[in-house]
Amino acid sequence: MTPLAAGKEAPAIQITDADFQRFRDFFYRKTGIWFEENRRYFVDKRLVERIRETGHDSFRSYFTMVRFQASGEELQNLINTMTVNETYFFREEYQFDCLVNSVLPEVMKNKRPDDPVRILCMPCSTGEEPYSIAIKLVEEWPEIDEVDVELVGTDIDTTVLERARQGIYTKRSVQHVPPALLKKYFDPLPGNHWQLKAFMRQCVDFRQANVTDAADMKRFRGFDVVFCRNLLIYFDDRSRREAAENLFGVMNPGGFIMLGHSESMSRISSLFKVRRFPEAIVYQRPL
Repeated sequence: MTPLAAGKEAPAIQITDADFQRFRDFFYRKTGIWFEENRRYFVDKRLVERIRETGHDSFRSYFTMVRFQASGEELQNLINTMTVNETYFFREEYQFDCLVNSVLPEVMKNKRPDDPVRILCMPCSTGEEPYSIAIKLVEEWPEIDEVDVELVGTDIDTTVLERARQGIYTKRSVQHVPPALLKKYFDPLPGNHWQLKAFMRQCVDFRQANVTDAADMKRFRGFDVVFCRNLLIYFDDRSRREAAENLFGVMNPGGFIMLGHSESMSRISSLFKVRRFPEAIVYQRPL
């Protein structure tokens, strides 16, 4: 490593075509995320940020450190920098309507009286999705007082998981929350921010996970419903198939999975069957 000397102007850092290719292949092996050429500016900009932040003066010295660092700390920092976390409360709410009105009634047909309903959100980003589900269930699911619900949110990015646990959001994040629900479930904070009330924050268990890592995903089993929205679009075909197989493994037979509106499990894997409900198209692991 060549640390920058204190007080000296930082030298220009260039990411060559060969550097980009090496980094892209490495990041793909670690995360399953594939950066197309049109993301080159995004990747280069964030790579240079991390190179400078860690006191290196070249891609070569930084990349060597990332690959061989025993703790893996900088790799995690890099993952946190490179992943996109764009979300807000009640995004694509029609799928939450489908959950309450169509999916959960089917799930309950195969439940014994004391069985919990288990729902997984992957990736959960800063928590808006699993918290939206929690609010939706409390407000609209008739069975909520009789059935235990376990909500788990996972993400590869440790930074967003910590933000999710804190439950503090900007005005933009809560812009689609009806005023009555905003008042009921959130506390106003200075700077036009809002914090989800503590009793709702306790409804979700947040954990780190990588959907393309089969060993990592073996920690998760027995889910009745999986939300995996707007993640697979960042993968290539191979990573999508791996993710689909891993998601299949976390689900109970008869469980349901919901993808983003532009994603189709039918084009990725034959493991699931298509279910067309009045509110949305979802996919089911066969019984």
